[in-house]
Amino acid sequence: MQFFKLLAASAFALGALAASDPFEKYTITAEGINATFIPYGARLTNLLVKDKNGDYQDVVLGYDEGSRYRQDDLTNHTYFGPIVGRYANRIKNGTFTIDGVTSHIPNNEHGGLNPLHGGTVGYDQRNWTVVSHTTDSVTFSFLDKAYEGFPGSVMTYATFTVEACKWTASVVSIALDKPTPIMLANHVYWNLGAFVSGPDSTILNHTLYMPYSKRMIGIDGIEVPTGEILTTADTPFDFTTPKQVGADILNAKACGTGCVGYDNAFIIDRPRYSAPEDSSLSVLQLSSPETGITLDLKTNQQSLQIYSCVGQNGTLPVKASQEHGGDKKTFVNKYGCMVIETQQWIDGINNPQWGQDQYQIYYPGSQPAVMWAEYTFGTTS
Repeated sequence: MQFFKLLAASAFALGALAASDPFEKYTITAEGINATFIPYGARLTNLLVKDKNGDYQDVVLGYDEGSRYRQDDLTNHTYFGPIVGRYANRIKNGTFTIDGVTSHIPNNEHGGLNPLHGGTVGYDQRNWTVVSHTTDSVTFSFLDKAYEGFPGSVMTYATFTVEACKWTASVVSIALDKPTPIMLANHVYWNLGAFVSGPDSTILNHTLYMPYSKRMIGIDGIEVPTGEILTTADTPFDFTTPKQVGADILNAKACGTGCVGYDNAFIIDRPRYSAPEDSSLSVLQLSSPETGITLDLKTNQQSLQIYSCVGQNGTLPVKASQEHGGDKKTFVNKYGCMVIETQQWIDGINNPQWGQDQYQIYYPGSQPAVMWAEYTFGTTS
């Protein structure tokens, strides 16, 4: 633990000296993969991998100009590609209690009923410090000084690396002075088809496989957990065998009031003799028939929030690297993308019966919170 304290101390000094453009692009490359990030939100802006024809395709959504992300946060607030936190997803009533002390987080969603991704100004809107940058790795740091009502300060380091056809995210957070919940997540919007079919592109023909997700967290009309744990068998939410995303999507009506699609937390129930945070297992596979691009995900987290872009409405344009429509511009339509958030059980801090405290509440001197995810890309004919 002393190592992490020294690391945090060095970041204090580094942060005082660092002054960089929050929208400056940092690119890392390896065989078959090219990833670009900006310090604003420690955000992934581009991820290029090869398709079945050997051509590079950009498989994540975002903007060409870095400053557009700030504009988006002030309008649509889409959360394209950043780290979200200090507590990802939703917290019931924006409150939680740790050791008898109750905290209140700004309710920035559903007209002030609940917080989403850490409150009004979450980690996605913070300017992170660039700690290091090499040809195949970039590390960002951020010191959260008890922002948005969360107790105590937290130091976070996010390291992104690439190797042959693989992207790895390792996010380490250290509680410095008070007990606090910590649950960070990558918030990347995916379309493995890379919009090659033009203006009508969606992810409905993507094949999704989550072999260990036989359960999901029940939610109410504003997508806050009710405490109920549901089974996915014989429902539109069963992806324990490979299935096209669109196969049952019109019958998927458990993602909030009026929602048709997926915006749900799927629990990862690893096999009997695996540890709860075993990162050696493939917990999700996704593929596109158009490009042949496949994604294989491993993580140490215990749930996956899957969002099928129900809220997209054709008003946001794709990046220039994804424009394949000729004279007709391509926009992101409903079901035009998928967010895959690797995280612990959402609102576990308000549901002690789930036994999630050890994975979500951290103390000064305790082990750090670690969110690790590995994305491996390939192709299929």
